[in-house]
Amino acid sequence: MHETLDASVQRLFIATEPGTYIRPHRHPQSHKWEFFLVLEGAIDLLIFDEAGRVQQRTAMSPSAARAVEVRPNVWHAYVCKQSGTLALEVKEGAYIPTPEEDFAPWSPAENTEGVSAYLAWMRDAQPA
Repeated sequence: MHETLDASVQRLFIATEPGTYIRPHRHPQSHKWEFFLVLEGAIDLLIFDEAGRVQQRTAMSPSAARAVEVRPNVWHAYVCKQSGTLALEVKEGAYIPTPEEDFAPWSPAENTEGVSAYLAWMRDAQPA
């Protein structure tokens, strides 16, 4: 929903289904907050500490916590809980693909052998 990848504000619709793996990551730049609004369905936001322990789990849906803002440099991921989930993500631009060092080193890379087991753990992981 923005004209160019270098737009100062990035607006994205994100459609997910149960089984979608969103690898834990962070945005270390001081201006890279992330606003996330659930429009349909249900998703859980997980916040992790530096060692990969869940510090916070927020159930999100149009009838629960509908929106959150993730501060810069916070390890986070989302777990889709309901088919047909649709969210709006807004963050400061420009768009820069997440570099490898900003993906959690304690989580498996997408499309690798450990993803299924890690995603199963994420579905139920609770704060320490």
